[in-house]
Amino acid sequence: MGNGLSEQPSFLSSIPFFQSFHIAILGLDSAGKTTVLYRLQFNEFVNTVPTKGFNAEKVKVSLGGHRTVTFHFWDVGGQEKLRPLWKSYTRCTDGIIFVVDSVDSERMEEAKTELHKIAKTSENQGVPLLVVANKQDLRHSLGLAEIEKLLALKELGPATPWHLQPACAIIGDGLRDGLERLHDMILKRRKVLRQQRKKR
Repeated sequence: MGNGLSEQPSFLSSIPFFQSFHIAILGLDSAGKTTVLYRLQFNEFVNTVPTKGFNAEKVKVSLGGHRTVTFHFWDVGGQEKLRPLWKSYTRCTDGIIFVVDSVDSERMEEAKTELHKIAKTSENQGVPLLVVANKQDLRHSLGLAEIEKLLALKELGPATPWHLQPACAIIGDGLRDGLERLHDMILKRRKVLRQQRKKR
């Protein structure tokens, strides 16, 4: 599910392999952000404690088409008192991963408010957004269509490319697919920005 960025950009093959990307991992506390980070880094489940500040990791990820991409992930604590700090980590970021707990229907409204707040700040206009619907393996998890509606993703507007990815961070299901989509959205945006600069 996304807003029409599903086609595989043809320019991917000409992109050099050594690029690295700065990605902020955000979301409410207990959504599974740190589990996502360490599953991507170590490819195993790491028992985590609530993040008091942030975790920063440089992770090389193999994506399709023999691409190895380096991501600099900043996993920022999601407790209410830490959320004002999110803006500092999204400045000049290439992409944002926003993790939601698919079982926690009571906090979807809160997640929506925070997601829209961060996506609509002026410096994040147009920054690609990967929404990870975590804990999809659990019995009472909400379906993707319902999560999309509760988070009002279509209201983000045409300027913000987004993709909603079902995932289970504990076993890693869906994370690589989500990163592929985020990577493609980032490259597409970079190409558009380059073209805009040439026109000036």
